This record gives sequence, C-alpha cells and structure tokens, in this order.
Amino acid sequence: MKTYFINSIRFVLLILVQVLILNHFDVFGYVNPYIYPLLIILLPFNINSIQKLVLAFILGICLDFFEDSGGIHAAATLVIAYLRPLFLRNAFGLSYDYQTLKFYDAPFRSRLVYVSLMVLVHHTVLFTLEIFSLNHLLYLAEKIIYSSIFSILLIIITLNLIRKNSK
Repeated sequence: MKTYFINSIRFVLLILVQVLILNHFDVFGYVNPYIYPLLIILLPFNINSIQKLVLAFILGICLDFFEDSGGIHAAATLVIAYLRPLFLRNAFGLSYDYQTLKFYDAPFRSRLVYVSLMVLVHHTVLFTLEIFSLNHLLYLAEKIIYSSIFSILLIIITLNLIRKNSK
C-alpha cells in the first residue's frame, strides 16, 4: 500500500514539474529536458509486467494530453517500460537476476548505466516520432544527444536528492 501511495505522489509531482517547468525549457533549440521517465526508472523491480505497461501508458498519455503531442510520449514510455528488465539485467547483472538488488545500494556506475539506457531509448523513440523525417537526421541526432545528456544529469541529481531525503 505504501508503494502505491509513493508512486502516486511521484506520478503527480513528475507530471507537474514536467508540464509547468521543464516544458518551457528550450536551450539552443535542442535541449528539452524530460524528467518524467524517472517514474518508470524507480518502479519496484518485482512489479507485474501488465501493471508496469499500464502505468507507463497512463504516464505517457497524460503528457501527450498536456502537450497535445498525439501519443509520442505514450509510445516512448511504453518502449522503455517494456525494455526495462533488459536494461536492469544489463546494468545490475546477477543482483537483478536473483532479486537481491537494492537500487540505492548499487554502485553509482550501475545506476548511471541504467538511467542512461532508459533515457537514451526514451529520447530516441520520442524525438524520432516527433521529427519523423530522415531529411533532418543531423538535427534529430543533436536533439537526442543534447536532451539526453541534460535529462540524465537532471535525473541523477534528483535521484541523489531523493536518496539524501530518505536517509
């Protein structure tokens, strides 16, 4: 019950921060930070696949509703929610396989790899669907790279703030 309450609070806060603050952030035409994938990143490791996908869809469709973006956020969040076990296994190895993983007890490098994989795939799907043209391939690559770097930094800072507050 406590996990549902915490995830509900995270859901509302991340959507509010994204819609009210970060959506108005546009640096050099490339940098659009997205912090809302943090909800999927922080989901419990043993969550049911159906619950995870439904939550990812609801999160993405809420962002699509506020941004009037036609489902691209829902698609991006569904892709990372679906690929999440693969990224967890890649970043954390045996500790994920044996369900002994504690996210904040894992080495920083593993957490960084996990967050980076999730954000890079999310941004690749999101911006590819947004631009949807091979004529602007360089612009697409720059947007994915710069936004991913800024989003990864923002998510890592947020994760460290959450960890310090929870101690």
